[in-house]
Amino acid sequence: MYLQEFEAKVGKAGPGGTSAGTSPTQPQQGRRKNLEFEPLSTTALILEDRPANLPAKSVEEAQRHRQEYDEMVAEAKKRELKEAQRKRKEMKERFKQEESIANAMVVWNNDILPNWENTRNTRRVRELWWQGLPPNVRGKVWSLAIGNELNITPGMYDGASLADRESSLDLIKLDISRTFPPLFIFQKGGPYHDLLHSVLGAYTCYRPDVGYVQGMSFIAAVLILNLEEADAFIAFANLLNKPCQLAFFRVDHDLMLKYFAAFEVFFEENLPRLFNHFQSSNLTPDLYLIDWIFTLYSKSLPLDVACRVWDVFCRDGEEFLFRTGLGILRLYEDVLLQMDFIRSAQFLTRLPEDIGSDRLFACIAAAPMLNGNRKWSQVSSSKHEKT
Repeated sequence: MYLQEFEAKVGKAGPGGTSAGTSPTQPQQGRRKNLEFEPLSTTALILEDRPANLPAKSVEEAQRHRQEYDEMVAEAKKRELKEAQRKRKEMKERFKQEESIANAMVVWNNDILPNWENTRNTRRVRELWWQGLPPNVRGKVWSLAIGNELNITPGMYDGASLADRESSLDLIKLDISRTFPPLFIFQKGGPYHDLLHSVLGAYTCYRPDVGYVQGMSFIAAVLILNLEEADAFIAFANLLNKPCQLAFFRVDHDLMLKYFAAFEVFFEENLPRLFNHFQSSNLTPDLYLIDWIFTLYSKSLPLDVACRVWDVFCRDGEEFLFRTGLGILRLYEDVLLQMDFIRSAQFLTRLPEDIGSDRLFACIAAAPMLNGNRKWSQVSSSKHEKT
């Protein structure tokens, strides 16, 4: 009965001459079209008259509802405008970044790479390097900066890779499945699965004294994303031959402790409050640095941020790995000062996913590797000389 009364009410002829037999939705649609703002929700229902079986709105109530509706519309418009401004700002920043990358790529391709040995250490190139390498030249610059002290040839890679195909390396297979899973390009069935397996397997054949260590897959994967297969293997083998990487991947506890001790010197120098907080909580560097160093931050940071860290790591060497660690601690110092041992350890082993490269690099820049007049190399050497 109530439904029939409501249909009879809304079906009456209105200003536009609508007949009583018209569908009950038509007057509502006509009315909505005259509104200044058409909300995406049920906002405008507040303006509707009540069904016939309910008391009609008073003039005051109808005016109040109109005012409430106008306020809701104004608020919705404000949100819409704010969102449009945010999108315009993001687009403007993206265009600016793309233009900067395009300009930098021209400089790298035309001025720097053809004159690599003469330009690599100039102030201009070092400043460009700090800003991040253009993706199109990243692999080439990494390869040049890492070098090939081991004198590996593509033929050596082919031989080692073929030898690997004759064996089954369960640990490598397991680790590959956990390498950048959101990308789903290295997992079984993905386009880079076999390639990553070949590079890692070839390395175990090339360096049986080191073998495969968990975490290597992330390093190899980053190189594969930026270099051709043989070049990725050559860079991978040479990168892992650096003193710091050898110490960690051979799990040389004495050397690792010396690296941690050198890191703590600069930690205390740059962030004394957080250093003392960690000391009182017994939170030692090995609890977070091992994972960061093992994968060169490629597992701990967003991939684009990790690649920018790699850019400067290839320029500055092991020092920058530990300086990046200080940058992360500086970035989250206020948060970490409020945490106990367990929460701090959990936070540092699973960093926020929204960490941005500009914010991180600003914190890295604010953490100079100086202890008095001593640089990282001097402090690190002094720790390594102690028995």
